[in-house]
Amino acid sequence: MIAGLPLAFGAPLVLAALVLLPAIWWLLKLTPPKPRLESFPPTRILAEITQRDEQPARSPWWLTALRLLLAALVILALAAPIWRPTGESAPGSGPLLLVIDNDWASARDWETRIDTARRIAGLAESAGRPVGLIATAEPPNQEVAPTDAATIRTRIDALVPRPYPTNRAAIAAALQTSAPAVAFGGVAWLSNGLGGKDAEDFSRFLDSAVKAPVTIYGRDGKSLLGLAAPVATADALTLAVLRGEGETDSTGTLVARDMKGRSVGETPFTFKASDLRTDAVFNLPTELRNEIVRVEIAGQQTAGAVQLLDDRFKRRRIGLISGASSDNAQPLLSPLYYITRAVQPFADVIEPRDANAGLAVPQMIEAGSAVIAMADIGTLTPDVEDKLATWVEAGGTLLRFAGPRLAAASAATDNLIPVRLREGGRVLGGSLSWSSPQPLASFSDTSPFAGLTIAPDIEVRRQVLAEPDASLPSRTWAALADGTPLVTAAPLGKGWLILFHVTADASWSNLPLSGTFVEMLRRISAFASVPLLSDSSAKTVEGSAGAALPPYRLLDGFGHFVTSDPVARPLPVSGAPVGPSREHPPGLYGNEDGFRAINVLAPDATLPPFDVSAMGNAEIRPYPTTAPTDLSPYLLLAAFVCLIADALAVLWLNGGLRVRRHVAAAVILSLTLAPVFSPPPARADAASDQFAMDAVNTSRLAYVRTGNAEIDDMSEAGLAGLSRALGARTAMEPDNPLGVDVEKDELSFFPLLYWPIDPASPMPSSTTLARIDAYMKQGGSILFDTRDAMERAPGSTGFGGTPAAERLRAMLSGLDIPPLEPVSGNHVLTKAFYLLDDFPGRYSGGPLWVEASPPEDDAAAAQRPARPGDGVSSILITENDMAAAWATDPDGRYLVPTIPPDPRQRELAYRTGINIVMYTLTGNYKADQVHVPALLERLGQ
Repeated sequence: MIAGLPLAFGAPLVLAALVLLPAIWWLLKLTPPKPRLESFPPTRILAEITQRDEQPARSPWWLTALRLLLAALVILALAAPIWRPTGESAPGSGPLLLVIDNDWASARDWETRIDTARRIAGLAESAGRPVGLIATAEPPNQEVAPTDAATIRTRIDALVPRPYPTNRAAIAAALQTSAPAVAFGGVAWLSNGLGGKDAEDFSRFLDSAVKAPVTIYGRDGKSLLGLAAPVATADALTLAVLRGEGETDSTGTLVARDMKGRSVGETPFTFKASDLRTDAVFNLPTELRNEIVRVEIAGQQTAGAVQLLDDRFKRRRIGLISGASSDNAQPLLSPLYYITRAVQPFADVIEPRDANAGLAVPQMIEAGSAVIAMADIGTLTPDVEDKLATWVEAGGTLLRFAGPRLAAASAATDNLIPVRLREGGRVLGGSLSWSSPQPLASFSDTSPFAGLTIAPDIEVRRQVLAEPDASLPSRTWAALADGTPLVTAAPLGKGWLILFHVTADASWSNLPLSGTFVEMLRRISAFASVPLLSDSSAKTVEGSAGAALPPYRLLDGFGHFVTSDPVARPLPVSGAPVGPSREHPPGLYGNEDGFRAINVLAPDATLPPFDVSAMGNAEIRPYPTTAPTDLSPYLLLAAFVCLIADALAVLWLNGGLRVRRHVAAAVILSLTLAPVFSPPPARADAASDQFAMDAVNTSRLAYVRTGNAEIDDMSEAGLAGLSRALGARTAMEPDNPLGVDVEKDELSFFPLLYWPIDPASPMPSSTTLARIDAYMKQGGSILFDTRDAMERAPGSTGFGGTPAAERLRAMLSGLDIPPLEPVSGNHVLTKAFYLLDDFPGRYSGGPLWVEASPPEDDAAAAQRPARPGDGVSSILITENDMAAAWATDPDGRYLVPTIPPDPRQRELAYRTGINIVMYTLTGNYKADQVHVPALLERLGQ
């Protein structure tokens, strides 16, 4: 490294050749230019001139300087100069263990981390060292045995950041088991840049268990930001913004979005120096807050910078039940009428179908009520009281209003009242009372009603009284001017018991006629939380018999929504809260009618800074902000330019560049006539026009060119064999298949594309992914083939775990993919042309994944021979290597054997291909056949 400059040399000994420059200068100085010949006829005069010795002419100084510069550039280029060198080296000697954190915190600068991993693998390869790889956010049963660098690079390219934390403890246990069998000579740990006890313990484990030099890549120069769980108050939504380092002031913006990704609101946040946590508040109307599903930190591309809001932050459902007798003649005097009109702007009202509380209360609980309002119900049966108590303890809010029945009931036996009540109540005003009607006192700062404006004309004429005790002041949310409680509340489990000491109608006070009553109920609704979904609500999500919520919208490591993850499992409704993991990644679980959210960061989460002093004896290195640049090609190019300039200078000094007039005239004439005789310029879109003509003149199957000649040749041969089978067995006679470049070619000409996944191919760009997404949404279908059935672990489900499957998962994360499912027994694909119950290729046993059909009634489905659907699945995924099973030469000979070599499997593979082609061309016509009998019956009538 040169002092003051970010410049290093890979072969610094070559720089010793610079000492030869003075000798080169001395030689060039004494070397004259070649004499220039001049035509001079009177040679006789020259012959008579006396001869004498003369010194040779010296080279011009600028030519000497040019040649010295050329020599210096060549010497510097051979010294392998590197601009901004990282100084990286593969630690230790012998087999190298490469540990990569691929959790959500690593997504903020994923490409930099992956580039660093590739460079370390390249350094190990140049030293002839095998490399073992393990990712800390993947399952611990990974292959850790050292292998060649090419295989490791393929595995590195297949890695993606996961949206959940690392599992270093399980990884350490797996390494502890494999350490005796594999003796690693060095460890390079590419950490996520977070500190804390977990990172310190893992560092100490690597240092002690592996017993080899350890290099840890920690800080990357960027402070990690995250969002903790929100807190909903009566009129605002507050989120805690976290950061990993707090050395300077910083600012940012939170963006709230609805389910469709539209911005609902924005709010700024500010970190003061040394602060690692700050609050950001959304002051939005309740109607807008109910639309918020996602809050994210602008500019941060990590799952930890996103908080998902579920039904607990949406518009509440309020169940209403009254103890008063129903009077159809005077419905406007019903207590429930006042409550209904008050809560309609911000809540949905659930009215029971039965006046029986024993039936009405379970109905309202099953309907997902966040608040149950009971107007003048004095006595509850034991079973109803038990159900309400269980519901409140799970998080519900029971709102009760006083009345004659509650005033006359025995308060000693009622456990669902926040305070003990006196029997009889209190009358204010009237001929037999010394007191007068009382107004409301101002709300205390600790009350949920703090800040509300109290209407000046509110008067309370009657109320139920609370027994004074030590806890009464803390349980009083609102009081009258004389200090007697008007609204009391007490927690019960995770929920609340709230009591208005007046009626819900205007018989005891005019409070229900005021706007203050509406705002008080609004605050209570916002204050209440939604209890866990009931079993019946969970069943309606997907029609399943178990109380579980299926994945609905999941997050990837970059914080983007993805619609499918075969490894994700349904979320249990009951039981302890579930944290983010491989089986339950962060996201929304349920359906559009109701869902639960799993987020990366909990309310008490922190982002501990990376502490260098706590990492033991390991060498700590930062990630490079920019990749190193090899200057050798640029210096060699400059030397070549100097060489050309030297040649031209020598020609000029020797007169070789003098051009006679007729030569100049010829050149000018040639340049003038060149446009006339030159061929017309080729059209830039000629190739695309020819491609379009080839695609539309005849029916063709198409495959995606991966750039791997072996894979592309097999795809072409496979589709050619399938085309011949289609021509022999169906009315379709396709021509030779076409290879498609998804970045450039028009895709809309083909209803079906066969795409073999090559894990070594580069990831499609965002523009290409947008073209693919548009193609699929406009009616096109893509058959993705990972060709890795033999690489999968026995008994594994879904797709994942192999380099090809992980590459496909990374590609699909950038597409708007619907939920997927294996082809069911009554899917149209099972009977599009042939009757099939399996879809093999060269391999068998792997499922064929398609878009998940909406659930339907089991009885209706049993009467249909094929499941109906709108259109054709835009995506099909297999792992059975279809093209290899179809591939034949022009004479019809098979190119590769099936595994196992079974003629029946080959035949079923062809039938699978024909069914897929017919399905994409004809859609769901087989499902529509179920309506033919009904149509014929109507025509007969």
